[in-house]
Amino acid sequence: MSLRLIAFLLLALATPARADAPERVDLELALAVDVSGSIDPEEAALQRDGYVKALVDPLVLRAISSGERKKVAITYFEWASTQHLKLVVDWTVISDRASAEAFVKKLAAAPISTERWTSISAAVDFAMQRFAVSPYKGTRRVIDISGDGRNNNGRPLEDARAEALAKGVVINGLPIINDRPSRWGRPAERDLDLYYRDKVIGGPGSFFIVAEGFESFASAIRNKLVREIAAGGDPALAVAKKLQLAVGD
Repeated sequence: MSLRLIAFLLLALATPARADAPERVDLELALAVDVSGSIDPEEAALQRDGYVKALVDPLVLRAISSGERKKVAITYFEWASTQHLKLVVDWTVISDRASAEAFVKKLAAAPISTERWTSISAAVDFAMQRFAVSPYKGTRRVIDISGDGRNNNGRPLEDARAEALAKGVVINGLPIINDRPSRWGRPAERDLDLYYRDKVIGGPGSFFIVAEGFESFASAIRNKLVREIAAGGDPALAVAKKLQLAVGD
């Protein structure tokens, strides 16, 4: 045995195993929630309550348990303009009802604030920053964007979107179709579902589900979470059907 090989083996024996290796999960999911000026305080509360209910829904928990590791890591932030990006709940592993309830307890307790302008590009960039500091390693990384308007602030959405997709991140969408004008009298967005289809979502298996107003938001986000947590794309459809859940078009 050569002296070089002996030295290498001695060094390997003397080096402790890494204790800071990231915990493996099936999915790292960044929930990016619109609180821009077109959403009034009542609608913002309905939206937050929708996530609180969906994250502890038995069907969502069963979708989590269908994964190889039976756990996902989730972070939740609210966004409006480039100057309003608020981390509400940092990365947390959800693997069962108890961990889901702990997450939504933090979520429900956090105050809600809104601001003018809609920067989907800033939301994508902020989600990418959160992935960069995530202590977990998911088989997949997904940004889940819900909102009721087009990008009208910050850098071009196409640039932020392209950078995220180039790094293997999938972007899914939940456009909120709402006939109510904004509190400043601006009319509701037209064809927002088509905008999300063509300009927002992207990556393998990406999809969007429409929420017909804030009152139906809880069921829409539940369906969406089941579909994206289950695996993305066609496999998720199969799992959702097994769970006897309609996931939308």
